Amino acid sequence: MKFLRLVLVGLIVLMNFEIAPPSWAGKDFTKGADYTEVTQEMTQLLQAQNTPEQLGYTQEALQQRLAALQIQQQIIRTASKRAQCRNATNHKLAVYANLPKKTPTSIYFLEPGKITDDDWDCDGVYLPTGTIVATNPTEPSQPLTTPIAFKIVDGTQFVTSTNFQTGAIEFNVLPAKQFHAGEVAWAIPNWTQAQIDANPASQEILD
Repeated sequence: MKFLRLVLVGLIVLMNFEIAPPSWAGKDFTKGADYTEVTQEMTQLLQAQNTPEQLGYTQEALQQRLAALQIQQQIIRTASKRAQCRNATNHKLAVYANLPKKTPTSIYFLEPGKITDDDWDCDGVYLPTGTIVATNPTEPSQPLTTPIAFKIVDGTQFVTSTNFQTGAIEFNVLPAKQFHAGEVAWAIPNWTQAQIDANPASQEILD
């Protein structure tokens, strides 16, 4: 049910882009690495639809992954400004961001209610061990056993929020990938939420 809700939210976002193109239209993210990776994985999965077990999928899991990739592909195709991250939780949020052609991807601290400037490119968010998060739409939310970096694709307007009934962190769109320490060049420190909250907000990533 959660998966269907995420798909519907994604489709509504895409329809809004198509019905009312923004005034800042002009960027083309289909030439970037994210679009290439998404397209290649979609091609691989489509070729394996009759034999999903060869790629380690069940038929249902393969179809769910394909649906997520289709949303990512459409986000990249229709986006006209860089990815942004909005903090709709009640704590500071550690986000990964870079200033294109000027600074590499690093961790910054976003206060509740704030959104990253679209001059910056938000690459994803960091969540510490113990955070209850809805990482799998078909399963109950579980606390993270290790810190994880969640990556988003180019052009994603990404909202991280708190479900105040369950206490779980939720995303408006499924992240494209998730990484543990050592799996990617990004810093993935072993912080607590209290340590994140203690850091000063990163004013440079705000408008």
